[in-house]
Amino acid sequence: MRLREAIASLHQKHPKDQLKPLYTPWGEHLDKAHVWAEYPRPQLVRRQFEMLNGEWDCLFAPISKDPVIPGKKIQKTQKILVPFSPESLLSGVGRQLKPNEYLWYQRILSFPQMDYAKKQQLGRHCLLHFGAVDQQVTVYIDGQEAFSHIGGYLPFTIDISDYISYDPCLLQIRVQDESDTSHHSRGKQTLKRGGMFYTAQSGIWQSVWYEWVPKNYIADCKITPCYDENAVRIELFSEQPFQSVTCSLKEENSNYTVTIENNVTNVTSHPLAASFPCRTVLTIRFEEGSFQPWSPEAPYLYPFTIQADEDEVESYFAMRCYSVEEDEQGIPRFCLNHRPYFLHGILDQGYWSDGLMTAPCDEAFIFDIELAKKSGFNMLRKHIKIEPLRWYYHCDRLGMVVWQDMVSGGTSYHMPLVCYMPTLFPHMTRHTKDHHYRLFSRANADGRNAWEKECQETIEHLYNVPSLAVWVPFNEGWGQFDAARIADMIHEKDPSRPVDHASGWFDQKGGDFRSIHNYFRPLQVKLDGKRAFVISEYGGYACHIPDHSSVDRIYGYQKFDTIGETEVAFRQLVREQLFPLIDQGLSGAVYTQLSDVEEEVNGLVTYDRKVVKLFSLSAAPSVPCSHGNKPGV
Repeated sequence: MRLREAIASLHQKHPKDQLKPLYTPWGEHLDKAHVWAEYPRPQLVRRQFEMLNGEWDCLFAPISKDPVIPGKKIQKTQKILVPFSPESLLSGVGRQLKPNEYLWYQRILSFPQMDYAKKQQLGRHCLLHFGAVDQQVTVYIDGQEAFSHIGGYLPFTIDISDYISYDPCLLQIRVQDESDTSHHSRGKQTLKRGGMFYTAQSGIWQSVWYEWVPKNYIADCKITPCYDENAVRIELFSEQPFQSVTCSLKEENSNYTVTIENNVTNVTSHPLAASFPCRTVLTIRFEEGSFQPWSPEAPYLYPFTIQADEDEVESYFAMRCYSVEEDEQGIPRFCLNHRPYFLHGILDQGYWSDGLMTAPCDEAFIFDIELAKKSGFNMLRKHIKIEPLRWYYHCDRLGMVVWQDMVSGGTSYHMPLVCYMPTLFPHMTRHTKDHHYRLFSRANADGRNAWEKECQETIEHLYNVPSLAVWVPFNEGWGQFDAARIADMIHEKDPSRPVDHASGWFDQKGGDFRSIHNYFRPLQVKLDGKRAFVISEYGGYACHIPDHSSVDRIYGYQKFDTIGETEVAFRQLVREQLFPLIDQGLSGAVYTQLSDVEEEVNGLVTYDRKVVKLFSLSAAPSVPCSHGNKPGV
């Protein structure tokens, strides 16, 4: 073990460091008049919508002396570019929202006269959508409180029809963010940044838009590929039964049939059941052997359109199956479409030097995914963050398996327990039970309940994503609790995907994987006979590139002075230690990481995405492997 590097890697806070302003190539040429103009939900697309991204007014106000009266236009505001958080460069604000402050947003909503007239005459609904607002938000329309929401990573929708008494109207949003001073889910955000924890962000950080829909409309859509049955099941949820439903695939070469059944009974298991209790089930059945399976090597998608009475949506699905099954030697392995598939993965934190958790544009998403794919990786572990749905769409169409982390929360972490001890003495964590809530910063029962609710909402939100293969509820003990039970809960909620219940350490013998992090010791496989084995983090080789890093301080697990030295070391690590473990039972591995983040400079590419440091991994040799795919190709 490299003890010196391990000790140096222990988390340290550096809140006084001044981060250098770094713009990505897309941020440098950002068109403020057309910010994130794409429709945000690729699997529930309506053609008529209005994006509300762009310049809004904002005001920071102390909670104790808040001068704002909802319904009255806020004075002495400054401009903020939505959907970038005020802490980011691209927002134009560059100011931290503190836990004792409110951040107020304000703008005028003006509707096309035809849409407003149809609302009056035909009872059409106006749906206002927020991709994500961090962390606690209250929405006012002309002074009326329309909605409140807690949780900084999940979307919410408001039917504002009853609040629109005339056109235009005043939209005001009040945000509070306690960040890491409370038990709320916050991921890697911290008010005192440093090491592997990053600048806290707040407010609106994903797209805002509205759309007009018919009186009875498709409120949600659940898509389940039934791979072994040569079929896909599509469930539509609505307030009233539809009188007429049609489904058409934009596919000419497959033989398929579509059956539709209307269920008018209450749907108690769906989160929208109270308002939308009706379910219409569509089954698309292929002739045996006629559908095209999805894989990273052949990411085939089936686009389709659904017409339900007056409502019409466009969507897509893919035929694929994820599982853990024994190979010919009786070794449990991750399987794609019932074939052992080695996951050559990379950690993706989804941070940007100019937008923090918000990418500058759609093209930036594509750059990251294509860079990983060209570099020989077939899996991204989305680390403790939920991305906008367009990111998952690009993984679907480009062919990139996704391991999805839940967002971590809990009160302040006991770093000697959850970081230092496991790093220096990993064997000790095998005997630590995670029902000791106080040790894992989970003494607050409300916090545990809120996290479980968000966990289930995350599954519901991302359930339709074809490329999403594995759920990861806990990472390195950060806010971990009852992990084995949580794994069972996730399996019940989504039986179609395996679960990595405790990535790193504090294994509670649950889930479908034995999952370890190994940065300082020789890589090895330790099978337990019933779960697949993965190295869910390794590497972390740091190389600081002057003028392309936020700070001169360097954080990483082994440091190199040049790109060439880093590349040689990485190739040696993969060739001599990682790939030979596949035949011993290694099902997957996740290299740290895709991009630099602040002082953590162990990425394939710099934080500003301008210097690619490890681009030639695609030249890594194919490893003879009788277990499905070949890594490095």
